[in-house]
Amino acid sequence: MTERDIYDILILGAGPTGLFGAFYAGMREMRTKVIEALPQPGGQLAVLYPEKYIYDVAGLPRILAKDLVKNLVEQCEQWHPTFCYEEKAHQLERGEDGVLTVTTDKQAHYARAVVICGGIGAFRPNRLKNESVERYEGRGVYYFVQDKRPFFKKRLLIIGGGDSAVDWALNLKDYASHVTLIHRREGFRAHASSVTELMQSSVDVRLWHELREIHGNDHITGATIFDNRTGEETYLEVDYVLLNLGFKADLGPIKSWGLELDGRYIIVNGRHETNIPGVYAAGDICKQEDAEPLNLIAVGFGQAAIAVNHVYSYLTGGRVFPGHSSEMRL
Repeated sequence: MTERDIYDILILGAGPTGLFGAFYAGMREMRTKVIEALPQPGGQLAVLYPEKYIYDVAGLPRILAKDLVKNLVEQCEQWHPTFCYEEKAHQLERGEDGVLTVTTDKQAHYARAVVICGGIGAFRPNRLKNESVERYEGRGVYYFVQDKRPFFKKRLLIIGGGDSAVDWALNLKDYASHVTLIHRREGFRAHASSVTELMQSSVDVRLWHELREIHGNDHITGATIFDNRTGEETYLEVDYVLLNLGFKADLGPIKSWGLELDGRYIIVNGRHETNIPGVYAAGDICKQEDAEPLNLIAVGFGQAAIAVNHVYSYLTGGRVFPGHSSEMRL
């Protein structure tokens, strides 16, 4: 039998929660491995929003998503965790000796405990069923922004009513030449302070409006929107259309691991233990029973610390409370 390289803790997901979990595992001097399906760390922050400002990280009035990822990687790498990128976790099994095996599409990984920090799982953007939108995808229609430079001094139409739509409108209002935001209803699903700032800004906000058609030749030149209460149409001259309509989430193979689930969420207790001994979950992928999940980066950081410290207690019988980080020798 091939000798197994058994880690103390295996973290699934290198988004903000997983990265902070890897840092805290290092603080507890646990040998740590991180598996990530994407080719780089950062999760959604790296893939979808690298140029977006993040406002809800304690001590940082605002920080670009890509800079937050860079700092989180630097923070955890001082403990030298092992990173495995572009690996998708397929199976979770427990051996007779209690060691957990996570099998990916490339290899098997072994650990005494697993913390699942998979965010919302596999995700893809919600799309509009609109022929003109499909025609211009990649040629002026975007669902996320990795580089905002094309929008400089351009006319931009943003569609959506959540945090992403509101945040991008605020981020780009002084960068683009003109920003129009349309939302199909009156209420926003965004932070109240951001909505207040939006309504007081230079952004042309049009509620109760939807997209009828995008116009152009090789590139977008305009869009027709309509008031969904009256049907009245308005033509806008625009160069780019950004759709922020949310994402469809899928736990993928995790659904077959025997975990207690509630929809797309893994159920955990106050120690962030799942129903499988030695398996924990933290961040947007989990919820406590009878509690409303709060999917924020700040919450994920706290949950990662809770999960990892209880892993330490589970493995060693030691105290959950590790002392203050300022007492550690870095």
